[in-house]
Amino acid sequence: MRRSLGKMSKRTRNLGMAQRKLTVAQRVRRYAVGSRVALDHQSQHDGMPHPRYRGRVGTILGIRGQSYEVQITDGRALKILIIPSVHLRLVQA
Repeated sequence: MRRSLGKMSKRTRNLGMAQRKLTVAQRVRRYAVGSRVALDHQSQHDGMPHPRYRGRVGTILGIRGQSYEVQITDGRALKILIIPSVHLRLVQA
């Protein structure tokens, strides 16, 4: 039996002051349709993508509410994920 409870939890060494806090600028970031972004997990758990997509690079297809539709490739399959801007970062070309 596998134990996956600790996979997403913080280690005791990383709790408290060392934990990354989200700034206001990170929460209100806006991206243009067609820009390339990388999926980056932050401390906010709301709308966080599955850990298998961590570090993937995709293209923004559109805006849905306060989140973005991001198209990524998973093997040969094209997938569309709906992710808040907190979990995205711009990829430099």
